[in-house]
Amino acid sequence: MGLLATAMVVFAAAPPAAAAPLNVVATTSSMGMLARVVGGDAVRVTVLAPPDRDAHYLLAKPSMLVALRRADLLVAVGADLEVGWLPAALQSANNPRILPGQPGYFEGAAQVDLIEKGEAADRARGDVHPMGNPHYYMDPPRMARVASALAGRLAAMTPAAASGFSARAEAFGRAVAERLPEWRRQVAGAPGAIFFHKDANYLAQLLDVKILAYVEPVPGIPPSASHLRDLVARLKGTRGVIIHATFQPDEGPQFLAKSLGWKVARLPLEVAVDADAAAYLTHIDQWVAAIASGK
Repeated sequence: MGLLATAMVVFAAAPPAAAAPLNVVATTSSMGMLARVVGGDAVRVTVLAPPDRDAHYLLAKPSMLVALRRADLLVAVGADLEVGWLPAALQSANNPRILPGQPGYFEGAAQVDLIEKGEAADRARGDVHPMGNPHYYMDPPRMARVASALAGRLAAMTPAAASGFSARAEAFGRAVAERLPEWRRQVAGAPGAIFFHKDANYLAQLLDVKILAYVEPVPGIPPSASHLRDLVARLKGTRGVIIHATFQPDEGPQFLAKSLGWKVARLPLEVAVDADAAAYLTHIDQWVAAIASGK
């Protein structure tokens, strides 16, 4: 057999080269977790917002623009959570593939029903989201629905890997469903919680936990001394727990805890940038345990 013929036989017998992973950029760690869980080896995930920062308020850094410029798919929370920085970052990145309305733009908020819709968009009234509360990532069943929709989008971009995307999204949904009864059991009988912001409202609704108050008088507006005193006067002699995110100021929650004799829990609102499904479920475990500690 000639050299050319031998080379052709070897080439024909070789397995096809694996497709290069999709470059997926997620605005937050929770969305990055979903992309990683559903996408598996078919994706390479970059997260824009540090998990210890409030994703409402970020500056578009050069590293963000580089990631967006190279992205095949952008996975955003949506519902205006990133409205203060993402539109400007997308404009600067100049990547038409991932603009809203294009196949490379995926918004989790568009895949689920949102609570608290229709509030007037008046920035003087704080972080008001007329499209609805964007913190659905604290609701695991909603995240499972987002995972299913994301599997469909990834399948459209990489059809050869579609079955894997679907299987991994379904596995995530099963893991959530298996954990849910235990979460509900833990918080049964809990008197409720004071949250700093409206960032755990979905979790409270899911578990039928009463929200007693918010440290903020209006979302995004720092608490005044008079607001905190009013909360103490209203809640004195009752039971509950105060929960706030690690990036939120500690003074107000500590004042309330001391004045009411309640426990206070300071927890991350986001998972780590490299989190998997197990880490996400453990993250929810922490919030559930904090709510239950108010009994």
